[in-house]
Amino acid sequence: MTTTPLVRRHTDRGVAVLTLDSPGNRNALSADLVAELGAALDEAGADNGVRALLLTHTGPAFCAGADLKGGGAGKGPQLLVDLMRQIAMLPKPVVARVDGHVRAGGLGLLAACDISVATAAGSYAFSESRLGLAPSVASLPVLARADRRAAARWIITGERFDTAEAVRIGLVTAWDEALDGILDGMRAASPQGLAASKELTTAAFLRRLDADADELCRHSARLFASPDAAEGVRALLERRDPPWAL
Repeated sequence: MTTTPLVRRHTDRGVAVLTLDSPGNRNALSADLVAELGAALDEAGADNGVRALLLTHTGPAFCAGADLKGGGAGKGPQLLVDLMRQIAMLPKPVVARVDGHVRAGGLGLLAACDISVATAAGSYAFSESRLGLAPSVASLPVLARADRRAAARWIITGERFDTAEAVRIGLVTAWDEALDGILDGMRAASPQGLAASKELTTAAFLRRLDADADELCRHSARLFASPDAAEGVRALLERRDPPWAL
């Protein structure tokens, strides 16, 4: 039986464009989507004709985080860790382009990319605290890339913020207008130069992954197993406020 791909790929002048194409669940990180994205990353990484990668999306969401409806919450943290490590270890830069909502673990995916751009349609929220959870694994790249003090407000409160704020705190590199210049800069660089330069910029994030990822996966699992999280996720799926919301 033929299935519709969840990740589409084409190449544009040496840039492999990977498009998350699961708008029905807001490009949530289901096991199938993560597997397809991982395979596309590997394929592009091994393609000598590819200089860099551009990760984008269809629909109104870049990524909603864990696939809560699909029952993937338990495996979600480790899937995200493995995906973020794969992006960081790839010897080619990965640029994310956001033109919609980014939530929860989707912010971890966004921050794991080497460079990111976004339009004014970008909308961001660490929604975990409102569900009885925390962005345990997503915090690894976020706190390595963004201003920690500024990010604390958004991580703790779960408030939504816009692209201007995401750029200000360093979660997003630049506005969308910068994308052509960024990609042309990569096309002008040597593969060796790109790989060596990326290695410098990802070193701190990879050290955090090595040191903290296992414990943060366990931390996430403990939270997901709690009564608060069960009620928070149930309230989200039922589109109502949880009982602790004042």
